[in-house]
Amino acid sequence: MASALGVHERLIAEFPKLAETAYQLTSERTDKYNCIAWAAGDDGYWWWPGRFWPKGVPAAVTKVAFSKAFAERGYVECDVPDLEEGFEKVCLYTKLGRPTHAARQLPDGSWTSKLGKNVDISHELEGLRGNKYGQPALYMRRPRSAELEAQAPSDDESIAGT
Repeated sequence: MASALGVHERLIAEFPKLAETAYQLTSERTDKYNCIAWAAGDDGYWWWPGRFWPKGVPAAVTKVAFSKAFAERGYVECDVPDLEEGFEKVCLYTKLGRPTHAARQLPDGSWTSKLGKNVDISHELEGLRGNKYGQPALYMRRPRSAELEAQAPSDDESIAGT
């Protein structure tokens, strides 16, 4: 990746705890999709209330609305972020009670995140805790399945643009 050192310096400035944890750049910058879409397994849309959002889910920046959005993708709430064989998990970060970020667990137990319009990274959950995103506040899981992972919403099925 071009100028990876500059990217790392900017990431550490924005997320200081990354310097204390393992992380790796996994993509170039793009503004095609965001963290919520990436966590939901969709790299074709920018998911956010008022932009693209699952039909029938309240277009609100609340933990309940984001939980319902992930439930539309087959996720149910669970208690811990620990790796569980046969399950894929997502983690919703909140700051002052409002959703700010989501990450998806990878099969090796690490997490993957899209950082706004910036890069994708694999990381530990603690690496993104801090002033920017707040803290992990909700964990959800669904059975890991190649069919579910390949599932992408279409404009006329489950994504509503506003």
